[in-house]
Amino acid sequence: MHHPAITGTGVFTPDEVVTNDELVAAFNAHADRFNAANADAIAAGDVEAKPYSSSEFILSASGIEQRYVIDKAGVLDPDRMYPRLRERSDDELSLMAEIGLDAARTALAQAGRDGAEVDLVICAASNFERAYPAIAIEIQKALGAGGFAFDMNVACSSATFGIHAAADMIRSGSVRKALVISPEVTSGHLEWRDRDCHFIFGDVATAVLLERAEDATGPHFLVQSTRCATEFSNNIRNNNGFLRRTRDAMEDRRDMQFMQNGRKVFKEVLPMVSAHIAAHMADAGWASEDLKRVWLHQANKTMNDFIGKKVMGRTPAPEEQPNILQDYANTSSAGSIIAFAKHSGDLAPGDRGVICSFGAGYSVGSVLVERA
Repeated sequence: MHHPAITGTGVFTPDEVVTNDELVAAFNAHADRFNAANADAIAAGDVEAKPYSSSEFILSASGIEQRYVIDKAGVLDPDRMYPRLRERSDDELSLMAEIGLDAARTALAQAGRDGAEVDLVICAASNFERAYPAIAIEIQKALGAGGFAFDMNVACSSATFGIHAAADMIRSGSVRKALVISPEVTSGHLEWRDRDCHFIFGDVATAVLLERAEDATGPHFLVQSTRCATEFSNNIRNNNGFLRRTRDAMEDRRDMQFMQNGRKVFKEVLPMVSAHIAAHMADAGWASEDLKRVWLHQANKTMNDFIGKKVMGRTPAPEEQPNILQDYANTSSAGSIIAFAKHSGDLAPGDRGVICSFGAGYSVGSVLVERA
């Protein structure tokens, strides 16, 4: 048996930022257009008027102040309100592969490794721009990596599930070095015209390099234990894909984008995640006072604050439970990895922490790490 270690991380951040004020201005302009176009139906009670949003509402509901997106102009066009991403030829890199490669190369450079040394690539993300060929295999080829590659979708838990799978394969000896890459183009599956969720997501890509601890040549984190769990729920979802064309109704389908029953999610996910982490730590012989840091999913500040308090047995200091969603918003599976990449370099040998993500499924993945 080999001991897996995290030896490198990478984050690709798009150039364009959408602030809450910019987003609210575009949304409210869209609401004005909608309400004016449907004035008679609204007056008759047949259609509900579209309510306005506000920066205060967004910050209070989520803790988000801005988000990075690949295309800002399309998102902020009141007559469009979704990104404008060009179609690529079959000979070009896909968008997900392009941004995933950027993050992967950063992770490799941090570890002092080359793509040719990698023998496993997992592309772990919440939405894929195509079903096949796998984005992971496309990245594998671009990196010059060997071995094998595959895509994985466990929604917001994809990155931690990917780390779990890669760590198991390193433990067994079937691979030496693995990249878990999470390119999240969340702006493409968000309904920007829905007040209840128009502010939630941002675009990003992350990468984590894992290898046998015996091979590590620089600072690294030992992966001491990994655990995943799922329990079916339809409260966070989007529906259909290529099967959409088999339906007789071909109108614009709201349920193809991100949808959630937020109140049920809060009520059901918080105890599930808190209990999952507590059981994982207990089985590993870890106590709450052993933790120096908790890197959580970054879906919502209230959720993170609740879970952090449960896990640590007290209110964590800001540096103990770092939040990045005020800058990045919810980036689905990438959120906990951004927090880990940006807020782990100061830990000393022997310091322990938990990486955890959770979301649709329901799904939850946790990774117990220790600075070597």
